[in-house]
Amino acid sequence: MKRAQAGFTLVEIAVVLVIIGLLLGGVLKGQELINSAKVKSLINDFRSVSTMIYAYQDRFRAFPGDDARANDHVGPNSVASTPANDLGNGRIGGNWNSTTTTDESYRVWLHLRRANLTTGSVDVSDPATYLPNNAESGRIGVTGFAPLSSLAGSFFVCSSGINARFARQIDSSMDDGNTSTGNVQVEDPGTPSQSLALTAADESGSATYAVCVAY
Repeated sequence: MKRAQAGFTLVEIAVVLVIIGLLLGGVLKGQELINSAKVKSLINDFRSVSTMIYAYQDRFRAFPGDDARANDHVGPNSVASTPANDLGNGRIGGNWNSTTTTDESYRVWLHLRRANLTTGSVDVSDPATYLPNNAESGRIGVTGFAPLSSLAGSFFVCSSGINARFARQIDSSMDDGNTSTGNVQVEDPGTPSQSLALTAADESGSATYAVCVAY
């Protein structure tokens, strides 16, 4: 005589579903905490870099990178030589993401590090170790000339490789919540030097952006 095969009771099924729900909730909550930490790190990059630049200016009466007396202030072979005729004019010359080792914007990090205002490599010939990255492995850079036509300030800190969700959160935390206006703006990947107003719909895409902050 065959025995009837016992199945799960409703209570057992309910317990399993509760456990699955808790596990899923924990995973989602954990991912949210990770994302929140990344956004805080990205925001801290902007604030800490601006603090370093002001500290250097206060100590040496010049912007890092643009310092005509950098050899005396922070060590030999420090002075930038490009862009031509820009040295000591009160603006950090060169693009924020320049790869020209003699550009003022490239040498910002050399000056800051040799002044002990931040840590990192002082080997300008090795971009892999010299150039700073953000929490999303994007580039962090500085320039004295507005990277976006609608930004205005004495210098600008930009950070790339940032997804739409993080970019909008950065703007909401630091500025007016509109990524095309104010002191925090996002560059339109299709139109360099122009800002882009990101919306919630953009958060579902995989595109990444450069976020720039004016100081």
